[in-house]
Amino acid sequence: MFVTVNDIEEAYQALAPVVSRTPLQYDRFLSEKYHATILLKREDLQKVRSFKLRGAYYAIAQANQEKVARGVVCASAGNHAQGVAYTCQERQLSAVIYMPTTTPQQKINQVKFFGGSFVQIKLVGDTFDAASEAAQCFATDNQMAFIAPFDDPAIIAGQGTLAVEILEDAVKEQREIDFVVAAIGGGGLISGTAAYLKGRLPHVRIIGAEPVGAASMQAAFDQGKPIALSKIEKFVDGAAVKKVGDLTYQHARQYVDQLLAVEEGAICQTILELYTKQAIVAEPAGALSVAALDLIKEQIKGKTVVCVISGGNNDSSRMAEIEEKSLIYQGLKHYFIVNFPQRPGALKEFVSHVLGPDDDITRFEYTKKINRGTGPVMLGILLKRKSDLEALLARIDAFDDQYINLQNNQSLYSLLV
Repeated sequence: MFVTVNDIEEAYQALAPVVSRTPLQYDRFLSEKYHATILLKREDLQKVRSFKLRGAYYAIAQANQEKVARGVVCASAGNHAQGVAYTCQERQLSAVIYMPTTTPQQKINQVKFFGGSFVQIKLVGDTFDAASEAAQCFATDNQMAFIAPFDDPAIIAGQGTLAVEILEDAVKEQREIDFVVAAIGGGGLISGTAAYLKGRLPHVRIIGAEPVGAASMQAAFDQGKPIALSKIEKFVDGAAVKKVGDLTYQHARQYVDQLLAVEEGAICQTILELYTKQAIVAEPAGALSVAALDLIKEQIKGKTVVCVISGGNNDSSRMAEIEEKSLIYQGLKHYFIVNFPQRPGALKEFVSHVLGPDDDITRFEYTKKINRGTGPVMLGILLKRKSDLEALLARIDAFDDQYINLQNNQSLYSLLV
């Protein structure tokens, strides 16, 4: 059963007094960068700093009210939980919220803040899927209302209300939209957005952006049905879902024109760019849509593109990791295992004859103490220019022809870096 334009417009009317109407902003930097008109739908400015409030509030309002009175249960990596928590505080409902143990502390704290005394948090499992299974069992056992994060018509309709705002603002500003890019985790956002916009503007191309390490919608497209990925990368926590929903898959199949898988490093580079150039604080999933523009830059030249900044719940403690991933993605930061002669002056020789004039050592660590003539050192080197790498590798090889480039050995990289 597909969610219709009328369903979404009914949700829009119901949510108008509840949610913030977030701006659709022209972005000069991105527009000049991609030779297009780039508009940002700023859901990072929503009351809970993500679009998830829309679906959560509407789904609770549409749920079996007898069960809701006993309490609300949900599972979430963070943003859906905040939407549920905010709603339960507003409506004075008790809630039990299951979150993966890997959820950033900032999101856990925000759930506590929005839910106050009405919310109890349970950290279960390493992934959203494990937390979700536990939450559904708890809701069934206690006859409470389980509020699904994405695979529910009310959730899809609620998330789709941001598309109503996009279209109204575009009409008001006399803009013709050519592309809309939105993140995909479980698929609720892309389903509601696509269902509404395709119903109103069939020519608009809808593009879904997934992290490379959790491309569960692409896997569903490939197999012709939702399937569980054997493993996922959890860095883009707001979109790290092993298996999309049956309903969201059907909507995406029907309405989404293209899926893109975005590298973590590109997402990190975009997070930093949004912050430094536009003063936008985006979480990894929130930056997915903008990071995806690089993959379609030829398609969008001269076009009007809307990117949904879906969330701004970024933990400041992650910024060092984000910067690191960005530098590695740009080809500026590299890690090596190099055997150093265990004698005075070896490091000076390396700095003088191997390191380039603009290169910098960011890490120098003996991996183990040994009694032979050489010892392995883990080196981090920051380049000023990506083009300097080839010459650096040649000089390192002359210094130690047994060196290991850790970027080419992910097992060792994960262990040591």
